Amino acid sequence: MTHAAPAAPAAAIRKLIRRRDQQAEHGGAPRLSPLWTFIAWLATLAFFAPVAWMVLTSFHQEADAATNPPTPLAALTTDQYQLLFSRDITPFLLNSAMASVISTLLVLALAVPTAYALSIKPVAKWTDVMFFFLSTKFLPAIAALLPIYMIVKEAGMLDNVWTLIVLYTAMNLPIAIWMMRSFLAEVPKEILEAAEVDGAGLLTVLWRIVAPVAMPGLAATSLICFIFSWNEFMFAVNLTATQASTAPVFLVGFITNEGLFLARLCAAATLVSLPVLIAGFAAQDKLVRGLSLGAVK
Repeated sequence: MTHAAPAAPAAAIRKLIRRRDQQAEHGGAPRLSPLWTFIAWLATLAFFAPVAWMVLTSFHQEADAATNPPTPLAALTTDQYQLLFSRDITPFLLNSAMASVISTLLVLALAVPTAYALSIKPVAKWTDVMFFFLSTKFLPAIAALLPIYMIVKEAGMLDNVWTLIVLYTAMNLPIAIWMMRSFLAEVPKEILEAAEVDGAGLLTVLWRIVAPVAMPGLAATSLICFIFSWNEFMFAVNLTATQASTAPVFLVGFITNEGLFLARLCAAATLVSLPVLIAGFAAQDKLVRGLSLGAVK
């Protein structure tokens, strides 16, 4: 009976999610006027224009990419991408993927139970706990670089991707806890109480009750942590050498004071940006709902 009991609360959760999505789709935000719609499209194009220019430049020869004024109608070529793969960009992308994905999973595994304790089952003086997590972000990362480097060196963990995983987990955990707490605060307490009365344990409540409701917030938190880890450069360039270097470190290898490098740099930046763009596009519906869950209504 204990295993079948949470079915009723889970069904109520599914109905709640469907009702919320229908309200957001049909009766949610008011319609924008044509003027504001036009302004929104202009803003979108303004933000997208540099990305489009970077992609276009990556298909040009170096001589065409370096002209002033630029020549967007120059002949297109894939030479820059062939050069990238000839320089073996794959290990750098794999190191970035490993460090970003594993650190994000670790952050979620630690942030969700912590946010649950601070929102749904609040601990004593939870505001002090939240301030402590926030205070860990006050210190600039560059100020901690030297002691971290000395500790990592003494531990024999230089040029090791697991060093980056531990650092990225520690860097993103405070942000994830703050975000997840605001998301989990939206979970109806009545459904959780009904699940507990039916005999559901903590793991069952987290997996079958809390997770479906907080999934948009979970997706938003995951994507933000993934982006922060993927884009991190300072620790990656100072704590790695040849075995664990990440994609941002690979990018700076194209910046030289001799010769032309703009087209190659744009090609490398396009490849490095693709995983983040694909992840954001795939999770865009949950991302929009998740970022609005904790908003003031």
